[in-house]
Amino acid sequence: MFAVVYHGPGKLGLEKRTKPTIQAPTDALVRVTHTTICGTDLAILQGGVATVDNGRIIGHEGVGVVEAVGGSVTHFKPGDRVLISCITACGHCPQCRRGLPSNCASGGWILGNTIDGCQAEYVRVPYADNGLHPIPASVSDEVALMLSDIVPTGLEVGVMNGDVQFGDVVAIVGAGPVGLAALLAVQFFSPSQVIVVDIDEHRLALAQRLGATATINNRDGEARVRILALTNGRGVDTAIEAVGHPLTCKLVQEIIGVGGTIANIGVYSQSAELYKQSLWVKNITIRMGVVNTTTIPLLLQTIQGGKLDPSPLITHRLPFTDALRAYDIFANAAREQAVKIVLRMGEAQVDGERLLTEAALVDLIVDRVMARVVSRGCGRSPDRATTSHQREVTHDLDD
Repeated sequence: MFAVVYHGPGKLGLEKRTKPTIQAPTDALVRVTHTTICGTDLAILQGGVATVDNGRIIGHEGVGVVEAVGGSVTHFKPGDRVLISCITACGHCPQCRRGLPSNCASGGWILGNTIDGCQAEYVRVPYADNGLHPIPASVSDEVALMLSDIVPTGLEVGVMNGDVQFGDVVAIVGAGPVGLAALLAVQFFSPSQVIVVDIDEHRLALAQRLGATATINNRDGEARVRILALTNGRGVDTAIEAVGHPLTCKLVQEIIGVGGTIANIGVYSQSAELYKQSLWVKNITIRMGVVNTTTIPLLLQTIQGGKLDPSPLITHRLPFTDALRAYDIFANAAREQAVKIVLRMGEAQVDGERLLTEAALVDLIVDRVMARVVSRGCGRSPDRATTSHQREVTHDLDD
């Protein structure tokens, strides 16, 4: 199989790797159909995640089809369409029992971190009964993919940790994929205002289309003044920090109102100052953490009910063979106007334009070969047995 492999800071390869196998009775082997790139993957590429070893297959978001299951897996069987959670949970350790599967004693965020991940044609998923979710027939793979990480993160770590209430004023600082996912999720709670701050006009325009009541380009550094003006000097009830930078950390502290809540989603690679001298008198709450993905089943239901559509977050679709180009696009998101990039497995380029699935490509090759045979006077069309045999050989070569 082919996979995206990390080889140290700045070094990434699309390489042939051995197909994984079942290692424990609780495992499932999933044939990945769609995967995507996360900001955390960029942090890995920059050497910012020390737990990721040289040679690791990265990626923690994916959907696919179950290929095989261990003997203890009871909820899934081969052939099931599944969503792969970015969090792996045993379900019985003290942390899991406390409702913190992201801190599972033998799991948590391990896919694409301490074990091989989802940016590959196949992935082994430990504790499959907890780490996989069935995809309803009415939900597309691309839409389900948005629930592997970013939408639950926006909801759980941003909106729910931010304690958003009916009629609140909310500010989201950072209109990247997770910030925009938080924008989608916050509307479940009917805030009166949602102010989105960024320095990218394309993303701010998308935020406005997704429901922001006001957008602010902070290139001039005046976001604090503008937000205080919009709130008559009161500040916001919830400030969601979705960047992970000392300057954005400072901004959410400056705009939070009395009794408000700061929810930190951003992943910090450097220290950020907490201005306690001005915060303590405001009786504020600060929350941060890693997504638990416990809301995935409910989010799937809201998509089925037509209350949530994360598909506008997808700006680029590429075949998996273009994974390294996708990383370049994502690393230059402002230039490329990129938010989420979907990588589709089993596609090949034909004539520089048309994308075909693996099965369709095999059919095309078989049809062309047999058309030549017929045109040379063999006098009959290919029979099913011949076509079936050729397909089996082709698939064996692709493993």
